This record gives sequence, structure tokens and C-alpha cells, in this order.
Amino acid sequence: MIRLLWILFLGSFVSSIEAASGFSTTNIFPLGPKHAHSSSIVECQDGSLLACWFYGSGERRADDVLVQGARLKKGGRQWGEVFVMADTPGFPDCNPVLFVDAHDRLWLYWITVLANRWECSQLKYLRAEQTTGSGVPEWNWQGLVQLKPGDGFRQIMADRFNELGVNQRMWAEFAKPYERLLLEAASDPYKRQTGWMTRTHPLTLPSGRILLPLYSDGFNASLMGISDDLGETWRASSPIIGLGPIQPSVVRRKDGTLVAYCRDSGSLPQRVLQAESTDGGETWSAAVDTVVPNPGSSLEVIALRDGRWLMIANDTERGRHQLSALISGDEGKTWGSKRAIEPMDSVGTDFGYPSVIQSRDGLIHLTYTYSSAQGKSIRHCSFGLGWLSGK
Repeated sequence: MIRLLWILFLGSFVSSIEAASGFSTTNIFPLGPKHAHSSSIVECQDGSLLACWFYGSGERRADDVLVQGARLKKGGRQWGEVFVMADTPGFPDCNPVLFVDAHDRLWLYWITVLANRWECSQLKYLRAEQTTGSGVPEWNWQGLVQLKPGDGFRQIMADRFNELGVNQRMWAEFAKPYERLLLEAASDPYKRQTGWMTRTHPLTLPSGRILLPLYSDGFNASLMGISDDLGETWRASSPIIGLGPIQPSVVRRKDGTLVAYCRDSGSLPQRVLQAESTDGGETWSAAVDTVVPNPGSSLEVIALRDGRWLMIANDTERGRHQLSALISGDEGKTWGSKRAIEPMDSVGTDFGYPSVIQSRDGLIHLTYTYSSAQGKSIRHCSFGLGWLSGK
């Protein structure tokens, strides 16, 4: 009895600390044995939150994988029941991304993996006229995002490899060089047009243009899907080429320059990679290392309304055992301060693939994969700007 009272007191004490600091975390659903990964979160028109993720017995090789979701009412502390957002029977559905457009319509982008290979993925979407409601959104439109990167794709890849000076010594004598293999693949229209995958939120520019960040495990590269008609049609930007820049997250500087921060899927040193565009996302510089460590794990960056930039990332060279909030006061030129988000308890061991937004009330909300020996879940974390500043 005394132990029970102590546990209740401790829980209340921790909750009080969280309330005072403006920082709180909660699992969206109980820990379980199945794989729950690659979440995305948005704020709905009524201030509630909607999150999604993929769930099943594995990833691309597990045909039972589907997209799940849940809702959190405004001001609530407990997420509602989990529901199915999208399911292609017999195929894995992965990497879902939620987006609210300028007309408050809700979009779900995700991939259906064909032949159990990432490079064969099919990019799909669902659309609902309203974000709010209970349970599954009322989808009223669906379709495919089909891109047609042009013949210049190969030449841009060759130019960037030449600019970066790809180190051929990292490849075995009996194997073709990495650069040559990719350039051969880039000459194939079918390979250029398939396998583009989602991971992070789209970005709406002041012009109304929507940029949908995409990447390819086949090419170990990224690009932007570009729509100038509110998502009705799409075309491909030029590729973002480097030594493994994938899963880009895009943010806009006040002068209009776009910066794409990418997961490092290449050689040492393991760093967040960065490319820039000065023409609205049409063309991109080569992706080069920043100073921020990256263990080959997804990250997301947003511009806060006070002008600072916020990066949520695994700031390590190996492993996803810590998750941090990094702050830039000069639009990404430097990342001068950070605060630890995870681990926040003695149970969690792996934290990855964050999705982050700033809600209309100024709070920061993020979801991410939470793994432990007891199972996996998707965790929701929220905090105020005061916590972010260490106050």
C-alpha cells in the first residue's frame, strides 16, 4: 500500500514538473511487439492533433504493414483509439506523411512497396476536405503522384559527383565504381520515374507552390515534387546529389533561399547533409556536410514563428539512443544550442524518425518512434518555447 501511494505521488510529482517546465511525453498507444515507425503529425482546424505511422511485422518485406492513425483533442492528454488510415492488402504501406494545405484540406502521402523493394515503391495519396472529425478522415479523393525526371537528371548527377570529387578508393577492385553504377541507372527513364519515397512534411512557399520532399534508395539521392496547382499535378525538381543525401527536410530563409537538410546515407564522417536552392526548389546545389552529427537517421527542421530554426535529430555518429532539439538563430548557418529530448526514462533505448510542427498556440509538437525491450510505440512530445530556451 505504501509503495502504491509512493508511485502515485511520484507520478503526480513528475506531472507537476512537466506542467511547470512545459515539457511532456506520452505514448500514443501501449508498447507492443510489432514494428511502429515513421510517424507524421499535423494540427487540425479545431486545434486537435492528428498523427499517423506505419505498423506491422516489419517494413518493406512484410506484406501486413499498413498505415495507422490516432487523434488527440485540443487540450487533451490521452490520445484516442488507433484506426487504420490506409491499407493495400498484400503489400507493405510505409512512410506516411500528413499535410494540411492552404484550403485546410488534409492530405496523406505514403508509399506502397512493390516487389518488397524500396526502389519499386509507388507514391500514393488520399485527400479529405476537412481535417477535423473523429476517427478516420473522410477521404474523398485518391490518386498517384507520378514524376518524370528528365534526361538532365544524369548530367546533373555527373556534374555533382565531379564537383564533390567522389572517392573511388572506397570501392572494391572487382566492383564497378559507385559513380558509374548510378550514372548508368540514371540513364534509364523507368528507374528515374519509380521508387520516390516520402518522409517529411511538404512545405508551402509564399507563392502557393508546394514542395513535397522525396528520396530514392535506388539512387541514394533526393528531389522535390513540385506542385503549382494545390497538389492537382506534380513535376520533379532537379536531383539533390551528394554522398547519400536522403529523406530531405526543407525550410525557407527570409531571403527566399531554400535549405534541404538530409540524412547521411553515405561515407564517413556521418553528418547531416545540406543542399540549397535559390529558384523556388527547381534546382539544387550539391549536398555537403554540416557540423551536425547524423547516424544515418531521419531528421526534420522547421522555421519557428520567432525566426529561429528548430532541428529534431539523433545528434550522434552511431545509434539512435538520443534525440535532441537543436536551435539556430541565424537560419541554419550555425546550430548554437540544444536540449535533450530522449532518453527521458530508463526504459526507452531507441528514438527515431521525428516529425515536428509548431501549433497555432505556439507549442511544439513532435512524434517519433519509441523502442524498448518491452516493445514499440509512437511517442508524442510537446513543449513550449520557454523549455526550448532552457527557462
